[in-house]
Amino acid sequence: MTAAQAPDDYAGRTRWTWRLRTPLNVFVRAETGGAVVLLVAAAAAVVWATISYSSYENVWTSTLTLRLRSWSLSMSLRDWINTGLMAFFFFVVGLEARREADIGELRELRRVALPLIAGLGGMLVPIAIYLTVNAGTSATHGWGAAMSTDTAFALGVLTIVGTSLADRLRVFLLTVVVVDDIAALLVIAFVYPDHVALRPLLIAVALFAMVLVLRTRGVRRGLPYALLGIATWGAMVKSGIDPLVVGLAMGLLPYAYPAGREELEHATQEFRLFREQPTPEFARRARFSMDAAVSPNERLAVLWHPWTSRVVVPLFALANAGIELRWSFLRDAFTSRVTLGILAAYVLGKPVGIVASAFVTARLTRGRLRPPVGWGAVLGAGTSAGVGFTVTLLVATLAFAPAELQDAKVGVLSAALASALLSWIVFRGIDLLPARLRVRALLGGSEAIVDLADPVDPERDHIRGPAESPVTLVEYGDLECPYCGQAEPAVRALLQEFADITYVWRHLPLDDVHPHARLAAEGAEAAGAQGRFWEMHDLMLDHQDALTTSDLTSYAEQLGLDVGRFQREIDKRVYSPRVDRDVDSAGLSGVTGTPTFFVNGRRHHGAFDLDSLSTAVKAAGARAVLSP
Repeated sequence: MTAAQAPDDYAGRTRWTWRLRTPLNVFVRAETGGAVVLLVAAAAAVVWATISYSSYENVWTSTLTLRLRSWSLSMSLRDWINTGLMAFFFFVVGLEARREADIGELRELRRVALPLIAGLGGMLVPIAIYLTVNAGTSATHGWGAAMSTDTAFALGVLTIVGTSLADRLRVFLLTVVVVDDIAALLVIAFVYPDHVALRPLLIAVALFAMVLVLRTRGVRRGLPYALLGIATWGAMVKSGIDPLVVGLAMGLLPYAYPAGREELEHATQEFRLFREQPTPEFARRARFSMDAAVSPNERLAVLWHPWTSRVVVPLFALANAGIELRWSFLRDAFTSRVTLGILAAYVLGKPVGIVASAFVTARLTRGRLRPPVGWGAVLGAGTSAGVGFTVTLLVATLAFAPAELQDAKVGVLSAALASALLSWIVFRGIDLLPARLRVRALLGGSEAIVDLADPVDPERDHIRGPAESPVTLVEYGDLECPYCGQAEPAVRALLQEFADITYVWRHLPLDDVHPHARLAAEGAEAAGAQGRFWEMHDLMLDHQDALTTSDLTSYAEQLGLDVGRFQREIDKRVYSPRVDRDVDSAGLSGVTGTPTFFVNGRRHHGAFDLDSLSTAVKAAGARAVLSP
């Protein structure tokens, strides 16, 4: 096993749970993958409408009626998609917003404040530009179509033309986008309804109150929530208020929390019972215990997010993005104030609004509120946010008459192309800067969220390398874990490549899957008491299939330890409390598997090959140099 192996060889991790990827990475991967499907659907809509616009409209304006005894609901196929399936889309948006607020990047108020303000600026400035361009015309009523960013397209643009900043920049953009989506949803619900029927609205409120009662009583079954959510949606449709707000509200309800060790161990025990006796009863118990170990938020997001990003949103694009690509039509559209207003709002207003509001906030707070990335990256996020599509078209269908709607679609599609090109120019310009300026433009000087709950203590922790250095790498590991054994060559190569790294090993023996792990951890501590911790540590990782008591005694003899003392301390479990302290600290930091790495207190996600760890270390070192 060498450090040059493919990253996939290091992608595993021994866990108590099946979750192998972080929720943020799963969300971003689904969104960026869905952007490709969305682009294909939008292109198909344009081609279809250009070939036969009447055929395109006839399909999507056909009526579909749902009857249940005396109750019925009739809408066009396009309206079923725009109000029904898109409510489901906003349900998933709500799940992601709740997850980030509970356990993600947005769990600290001071880190939420600046992106929220930037999001507001990124809406108000485009709206002002649109109203200025359309002043004195009836099209001012469509100002709501100039404010919202498309999550999938924006993240897709950032992935294609951006950098390896990954999580920090994407989370900043996601926060801005969530503000957009929520604000746009409120605009749809309360600015553009034709009329409001009070009785259905009160019924919707009562039904949603029942949902809250179920939540407070700890009901975990999804069926009651689904039935009440659908009934609330139907009542909102009858009330005249756009029911998309129901989807967002339902998505904000499920809690997100890391899997607890007790729940994971219980799931392991239940699975072992099923393995011994594969009966339906034990299968049900094992399935229930595994579900209980994972938060409802994550279970729902993993289940439904691929459907919204790859089916619902592309279907929406297919039903709404159709325009005739004819010269006479495009010529008239690009002289329309609606088209020009939307184009200017997104291409100019979005980056100006986001960057200016973030900059003013940072200055007024004297740096207490700063972006999580550099100002160059903020500008890149702002230009990427100029890609408006899904919610923008949704608002446009409500705000504009048919002729103006076609002009609005041209503006939306043109703004998406122009913003993507502008984002590419911004990031390529940053790449041409000298190294130090490039790092500052991308990373800035803000402090990262510290995920490591228990700080490194030189008096207690086992440290390789200098006690103080710009970068501290902490690994929670299990000496019997095969993935820790695979990671070890990469760690050793990393320490050779970077002389100024403080490397810390902490024990996390997974007793329920590795029967010799705790004995090995206590044996390493016993060797450490005689000044040979790292030698014993290396021997165990090199011989993970030989960790019995006799094996450890043999290693002690090989290292020249006082074998009698070593055996007595092992037999009496002298160092069990020391190992327990590491295990407790792992629980405080939400560590549920091995190996888990922290770079300067920041949890490292993804593979643990040499290239991935080197990239994380270099970024942390650059950030440490730039920090005040």
